[in-house]
Amino acid sequence: MDSKNLYIVAAVASLALSLAHYFGAGFAQSTETAIYIGLWVPAILSLGNLLAKKSK
Repeated sequence: MDSKNLYIVAAVASLALSLAHYFGAGFAQSTETAIYIGLWVPAILSLGNLLAKKSK
């Protein structure tokens, strides 16, 4: 798997986990935890972008 795709998959997984926590699907419903996990998405994508620029 390409490293760019790995960061996108990680961001989508983080978003899915955040939504699962927010709506209580398989987890205890917790809006604070959902917001915290949802904030990982831009951080993961920014890290992927930063590392992609450094590898050029």
